[in-house]
Amino acid sequence: MTGRPCSKVACGAEAVSTLTYVYADSMAVLGPLSQTAEPHSYDLCERHAERLSVPQGWQVVRHVVLGL
Repeated sequence: MTGRPCSKVACGAEAVSTLTYVYADSMAVLGPLSQTAEPHSYDLCERHAERLSVPQGWQVVRHVVLGL
């Protein structure tokens, strides 16, 4: 593995997305993998990013990079 690992316990897959929470707005923001690891964010593999769920009443914002 050349990149960062998934933050989920016991997952050895390579991370492809970064998850951050905006608690004041009840929002989870999932975007492309950040360039550096941040202490208050979570790096997720493709499988865990696709299966992301949040508490009832929260919203998920997914930023995707469009290929040209």
